[in-house]
Amino acid sequence: MENGKHLILLGAPGAGKGTQASYLKESWNLTHISTGDILRGQVRAGSELGVEAQGYMERGELVPDDLIIRMMEVKLAELGAQGYILDGFPRTVAQAEALDATMAKIGHQIDAVVNLEVEDTELIRRLTGRRVCTNCNAVYHVDTMKSVVEGICDKCGTALIQRKDDQIDAITNRLEVYKEQTQPLIEYYSVRGKLLTVDGTIGVTQVGEAIAAGLSKKG
Repeated sequence: MENGKHLILLGAPGAGKGTQASYLKESWNLTHISTGDILRGQVRAGSELGVEAQGYMERGELVPDDLIIRMMEVKLAELGAQGYILDGFPRTVAQAEALDATMAKIGHQIDAVVNLEVEDTELIRRLTGRRVCTNCNAVYHVDTMKSVVEGICDKCGTALIQRKDDQIDAITNRLEVYKEQTQPLIEYYSVRGKLLTVDGTIGVTQVGEAIAAGLSKKG
């Protein structure tokens, strides 16, 4: 895979986006971009956009699409010819349309949209079983990545917890919101020939290989 590819990574909570983003980043020398990172970076820098965003964040309000898009334009322009993966953005068709217009301004276009597909039952199993260290943020799983001593972090000896957003009621709500937002987005990229759907349950390495094969077919 050559540099210069511009990818979007879609997938429900628990689908493995973080793992595959890391794989794509390391294997193909792509920059991993999340809207959260961009927001925090602009706020830390004290830029005009950051100050504007901080006001919304401190009031507990969602940062408006137009502000996110302006930040995105700055970030993508900085990268020049470097390839990148967008993770967590766009989330709606309106954002996708705005992103297309923004990328056109700087001579970029989306090459492919990778959609990691995982059944709800598996997503719920993955998320409800996740445990997090309250001190060093190490992540474990009650089925697939157990700590040596149950409920205790291997790295620092601190108690492990289940986050509130990993409890069943919260997960169910998160999945419903994701579906409502993302299904139209999947259709948007599908009709444009950009969508690459991959089974997210076939194993980390196999998923990465399937993505590579699919992207190669798309050129």
